[in-house]
Amino acid sequence: MARKKRGFTTFNLSFLDIMSCGFGAVVLVFLIIDHSIEVQSKELNQDLLSEVNLLEEDIADGEEGLVRLRNTLSDIDLQMVEAQGRASRINEQITEYEALIEALRAEGFTEREDIEQLKAEIRSLEEEVKKLQEAARENSGRSARTYTGDGNRQYLTGLNLGGKYIVLLVDVSSSMLADRLVNIIRLRNMDPAVQRKADKWSRTLNTVDWLTAQLPASSYYQVITFNTATKAALAGTDGKWLEVANQPQLESVSTELRKLTPSGGTSLFNAFSELRKLSPAPDNIFLITDGLPTRGASAPRGTKVSGKERLELYRQAIKQLPRNVPVNIILAPMEGDPMAASEFWQLAQLTKGSFMSPSKDWP
Repeated sequence: MARKKRGFTTFNLSFLDIMSCGFGAVVLVFLIIDHSIEVQSKELNQDLLSEVNLLEEDIADGEEGLVRLRNTLSDIDLQMVEAQGRASRINEQITEYEALIEALRAEGFTEREDIEQLKAEIRSLEEEVKKLQEAARENSGRSARTYTGDGNRQYLTGLNLGGKYIVLLVDVSSSMLADRLVNIIRLRNMDPAVQRKADKWSRTLNTVDWLTAQLPASSYYQVITFNTATKAALAGTDGKWLEVANQPQLESVSTELRKLTPSGGTSLFNAFSELRKLSPAPDNIFLITDGLPTRGASAPRGTKVSGKERLELYRQAIKQLPRNVPVNIILAPMEGDPMAASEFWQLAQLTKGSFMSPSKDWP
């Protein structure tokens, strides 16, 4: 019996072959897709890294700029603080000046009057400077005044005559009439005209004349007399400095001293306290006296003062002296005062001044 021939159909393929073909196709598609993603990923990563680097550089530049801005801001804050401080000071000065102007107006001054007054003071000062300059030229190399002793001798050498503001303290107590107590008592009972011609007092006046003749022409001076009280030798000049260049005034001081009659006790306390009234303070002091003081700021309780009490009064008095000013002492020793020379010598040494105790052979 003859076999029947089978026909060909698409379903005759093996199922396994079909699955194999399908799997291969899927693998091929996967490989193709995965490779393209990797390439795109690498390209994208490179672009992103470039952008990140650019951003990091921008951030670094921004941080540097921020630091500079902060420093600039700190400088500006400091300048503002300084400006505010200056403004505060200026406002305070403006307030002070406004208060001063109001005070001047309240006293009756006007701006015009005030200006004119200042101009007048300036002109006065200019004239004074001019006068001093002319006097300095005229007296260059010479003393402020002339003094001639016996045989044109120079007396009291060794004294420090320098300084800009010089004070002469002249003792005008009764002990300046004579060296011995008995002669002092005798002269006190005589006529004042006779007392003024006493040898010791005449030597004192000549000493003042000699000292003032040696003063630098550009300096200032004051002559103060003292016993229990003090006053300037030239009336109306207490607490004021006088110009050495003003020779007529200098001669007037000498004339007024010769009108005085020595009297009373001695208060160095009051004499040294008087120096505080001078402004500026003196830079050189000359003391012409004959012994330790007999009283202090006030009168003593009894009628007699012992040597110990006089020494205590002296030590209280020197506390009134201005500091760091040389004290030059011309001592005309009096009978019965043995401690005076040593005490005054020590004072001259401590203040870097000079000390002289001349004999009768002095001006």
